[in-house]
Amino acid sequence: MNKTLISSIGITLAVGIGIGYGVSFYYTPKMATVSKSSSETKSKETKKILFYRNAMNPTVTSPVPAKDSMGMDYVPVYADGEAGNDKAGTVKIDPTVVQNIGVRTAQVKVEALSKMVRAVGRVDFDEEKMARLHPKTEGWIEKIFIDKTGETVKQDDILMSIYSPQLVSTQEEYLLALRNVKALSRSPFKDVRDGSKMLVQSARERLTLLDVPEHQIKELEKSRKIKKSLHIHTPVAGTVLRIGARKGQHVSPQTELYMIADLSTVWIIAEIYEYELPWINEGDTAEVTLLSVPGKVFKGTVDYIYPYAEAKTRTTKVRLVFKNDDLRLRPDMFAEVKIHAQNQKDALVIPAEAVIRSGNKTQVFVVKGAGKYEPRLVELGIESEGKVSVLSGLKEGEEVVTSAQFLIDSESKLREATAKMLDPSPKKMNRDKNSSKEIQND
Repeated sequence: MNKTLISSIGITLAVGIGIGYGVSFYYTPKMATVSKSSSETKSKETKKILFYRNAMNPTVTSPVPAKDSMGMDYVPVYADGEAGNDKAGTVKIDPTVVQNIGVRTAQVKVEALSKMVRAVGRVDFDEEKMARLHPKTEGWIEKIFIDKTGETVKQDDILMSIYSPQLVSTQEEYLLALRNVKALSRSPFKDVRDGSKMLVQSARERLTLLDVPEHQIKELEKSRKIKKSLHIHTPVAGTVLRIGARKGQHVSPQTELYMIADLSTVWIIAEIYEYELPWINEGDTAEVTLLSVPGKVFKGTVDYIYPYAEAKTRTTKVRLVFKNDDLRLRPDMFAEVKIHAQNQKDALVIPAEAVIRSGNKTQVFVVKGAGKYEPRLVELGIESEGKVSVLSGLKEGEEVVTSAQFLIDSESKLREATAKMLDPSPKKMNRDKNSSKEIQND
């Protein structure tokens, strides 16, 4: 009997302990959850509510609890406990949200920057290295040595020979003067001797002025025989662009015999619009590409800015000078021109995509910490190739937001407007009191 009673009591105690342990295991997490929830609720109650926001439209806020048109309560926005010395409009975003919206940043750097002015140009001859040959006297073409356009000639090459009665008579005068100076060299009168010498000098100078080459004058002095035809030489090296006379043709000083241009240097005339003209200065570097030479970039300089504009196109011509030793730049070709204007060696540079333009203001968002962004007004300079120089507002080494900044800007403006609306400053309080008094008086 006693053993049975003891066994029953032992079994009962074991069952009771098991049930008690199970109940405590089941209710302990629930109590912890309830405790945690109550602590969160209490912490929210202790936090200061800044304002209430429409859940469907975050841009709509209210300083007091309210409902939207669908009857949904506005969501309270609590103070995050940050230091109050942040600049107005500073935004702090959770790192997960930063990653989700794709926020990217770039460092403010000091580097060389130039404005790229693009234009269309036309290859032209270097007018300083062109020659148009005309005879100094009337005559007939006896023989042509260079008879094809496009031929390359060297300086002083023989182009053609010409027969001219005037050249023949001038040769006769020169030979006569030479004989006289020899005959009068023993004259006792000094004036006679000097006069004969001056006559020789005058006759020789006349031959030179008629473009008789030096080697033919020396040959005339040596042989004392008159040449029927005399040579015409090229005064410059280059390419024959045009031939104006043929064998047997009668020519006069109005006849253009040859047009020759040196193509080792060419001009490119670019058309620049009025709004880009102030950026360009003489001496700026330029680059040119041609469809006929894909992948090749020719480099030159701005040589001259013409002092007048074209009435039809409202553009101004700019002359660029390029070396053309391989003769790939052919006159009358069209070219794509890039001019590096306003070159700055030590410019403070940021990506152009980081700039937010609003009316007359330009601003960027500067990274002030993990997920913390501060709006900053900046003054910009020149912009080129996706980069822009900063004249004021930033320092080297700072980081600026380059993507998703418009989302950050919307949140920044919202917070700034809310901060102004909830501003407890004495001035605002006085304004509110005055406005409430005016309402009561009404």
